[in-house]
Amino acid sequence: MTISEITPDVDRARWLADADFADAFRITVEAPALDARMAAERMLGQAPAWMAALVKLRNLLVRPFGLKTSGADAQNPRPMIGMFPVVDETPQRIVLGFDDMHLDFRVVIDAASHGKTSQVTATTLVQTHNALGRIYLTIIMPFHRLVAKTMLRQVAASA
Repeated sequence: MTISEITPDVDRARWLADADFADAFRITVEAPALDARMAAERMLGQAPAWMAALVKLRNLLVRPFGLKTSGADAQNPRPMIGMFPVVDETPQRIVLGFDDMHLDFRVVIDAASHGKTSQVTATTLVQTHNALGRIYLTIIMPFHRLVAKTMLRQVAASA
């Protein structure tokens, strides 16, 4: 089970046209009929304790700045996976994310079956809006890479 960092291969113009950050990671798992929703649910359904603790800490730290602590929106309710609203969905691709005052982000999860295996790719797109967004992105980047890889490992662990 190897996770590879790859060049992002999504239509940025469609999902986040002015993204100033993008990365992508890919894993191949022993699961012949894995679709994008199943992959997303495995990735985001049950966070390890250390990730849940990081999210709680993040929420405590950003609340005074008026930043969202979840993508849930009472005025515009959408289906959610974990704390992320579903933006778009097909069997092969699910797009999650939301917009906030400091940055907008999308997580694009692609799943492709190949015989007895499936390949899952998680692409992250971020568009910052101001200094707070750029500072926030800089602070979370070391954690982002670790979290993205851990989430992909959860797809393999539950396959």
